[in-house]
Amino acid sequence: MTQTNPLVVDLSHWDPAEDYEAVMAEGIVGVIYKATEGGSYTDPTYVQQQAAAKDAGLLWGSYHFADSSPVSKQIENYLRFACPDPDELFCLDWEDNGGDTMSLDDVKTWIDAVETRLGRPGECVLYGGNTIKENANGDEFLTSRRLWLCQYGDKAVLPEGYDKYWLWQFTDGVYGPKPHAIEGIGPCDINSYAGDPQQLVLEWASGKEQPEPPEPVPPESVVNIIVAAPKGTVIKVREVNYEKIADHHHRNRRSRRHQHER
Repeated sequence: MTQTNPLVVDLSHWDPAEDYEAVMAEGIVGVIYKATEGGSYTDPTYVQQQAAAKDAGLLWGSYHFADSSPVSKQIENYLRFACPDPDELFCLDWEDNGGDTMSLDDVKTWIDAVETRLGRPGECVLYGGNTIKENANGDEFLTSRRLWLCQYGDKAVLPEGYDKYWLWQFTDGVYGPKPHAIEGIGPCDINSYAGDPQQLVLEWASGKEQPEPPEPVPPESVVNIIVAAPKGTVIKVREVNYEKIADHHHRNRRSRRHQHER
């Protein structure tokens, strides 16, 4: 059996967290929460849960549950409601929904439009299991993005065209390898990440390690001098150290005061 490394939970109004500090104490680093579904549904617990998770110091992400309704409405619904910040993960949940399953073409349209509108090309995460395996056919547009694989078995079996998963949802809180529950939530979807927490933090929003910001460059001190002089006049400018002038002036004042006191 493949060893799991549970670092991420995904939740919705069906199983919101009661205590995110307890969740974090369990070793969980990130939360991916349902934001929207179809062209109009928005999760009523999303905003409060987002605030609580971030206050506790957890990474935050959101997902849209896809269906077969007009993809343009689904794009607008997600962007209007979730409006993910640059440090937040965003994801399309593509799974079997009976006769209401999103088509492959609409999956690609949704991902491309949302990435473009956010100015974050290639950063969308794609969630799914059998639906990806049976319908994606190794599509290069999809395989160039991070895979969040759903499979409640002893090991993760990859869809065609993928050489790895980014996250593996190994349990829904009932089936699959343990653990099945997280303190502060209870039984829930739990996900394994094949790396350490520090690496997950670096990759969370974009899928790429984010470089450390450079040391700030101190502001340049500039003095502008304008000299109006008759033609032919020689202008001489000498640069002197302000601190030395101030120190010299201070010593002269002390010397004159000392002479006066004597």
